[in-house]
Amino acid sequence: MFKVGVVGGTGYTGVELLRLLALHPGVAPSVITSRGEAGTAVSDMFPNLRGHIDLRFTEPDVGRLAECELVFFATPNGTAMKMVPELLRSGTRVVDLAADFRLKDPALWERWYGMPHECPDLLPEAVYGLPEMNRAAVAKARLVANPGCYPTAVTLGFLPLLEAGLIDADSLIADAKSGVSGAGRKASVNALMGECGESFKAYAVPGHRHQPEIRQVLGSILAEPPALTFVPHLVPMIRGINATLYGRLTAEPGDLQALFEARYRGEYFVDVMPAGSHPETRSVRGVNQCRLAVHRPQGGETVVVLSVIDNLVKGAAGQAVQNMNLMLGLEERLGLEAIGLLP
Repeated sequence: MFKVGVVGGTGYTGVELLRLLALHPGVAPSVITSRGEAGTAVSDMFPNLRGHIDLRFTEPDVGRLAECELVFFATPNGTAMKMVPELLRSGTRVVDLAADFRLKDPALWERWYGMPHECPDLLPEAVYGLPEMNRAAVAKARLVANPGCYPTAVTLGFLPLLEAGLIDADSLIADAKSGVSGAGRKASVNALMGECGESFKAYAVPGHRHQPEIRQVLGSILAEPPALTFVPHLVPMIRGINATLYGRLTAEPGDLQALFEARYRGEYFVDVMPAGSHPETRSVRGVNQCRLAVHRPQGGETVVVLSVIDNLVKGAAGQAVQNMNLMLGLEERLGLEAIGLLP
């Protein structure tokens, strides 16, 4: 049984991570930290964990965390990079669910996140934790940058087309919608039910932090980062992302359905749906699954990919556990074979 720690266990991503770890047969959560809630029983804050996690939140202490084989950071951006170097020196592996190690260029990080990077020397080593692209590297890594939620949905949708060289990398469009839990658990007027209920809006149109991340990961399979128009939207639901992706075909693609099925054959956490399908976010609620459908409307020059995930699971905590399994030599599916919640 591997000992794992969670730094920052009081947010939506944190509690989702604890929910998955509580029933995981190969690991035991041993340290769960929160500066603001130190001393509080985890089950007092999150009653769904009552009877499953009998721990209290503690102040972050690198010495205690270093006793774990692996530590998750479910913290605000800029927190993990202050503690990760010491944990790595102690031999503890790290999965960071924030953005601290996603971008390889420290100047780009500072531009988008408004602070200098504390340990830019670790950026080249950090492995981008999308197993469907980087499985072998994740398995060998001591530091994994867990992808963002939007980048996960967008990358998995565009990947087969870009790998096959079938779409123009200078005209990609990602039109994505997310539930309100993507904004985190902090108090925010925009996230109040009275503000976002029965409403629907785009946001961050001039630029969103996930755009450079998407361009970087897609650029890793191209000669250079693609041109991408990325527009996120807030929809009045709690969980889920629906990304509608548009690409202009540069050649006759043949059987697009067969292309997607071949690319993701054997990928347990990516479900390519039958031709003509329209995946729904409710079908992946609570599970580490991405469901995809590919369309070519009227046989024209535009290909449309529909990609849905639960932003808190495949878009965050579930993918982090998937990465943990690989890093610790466990079976990749372990603790992640639940069925989505309906209704």
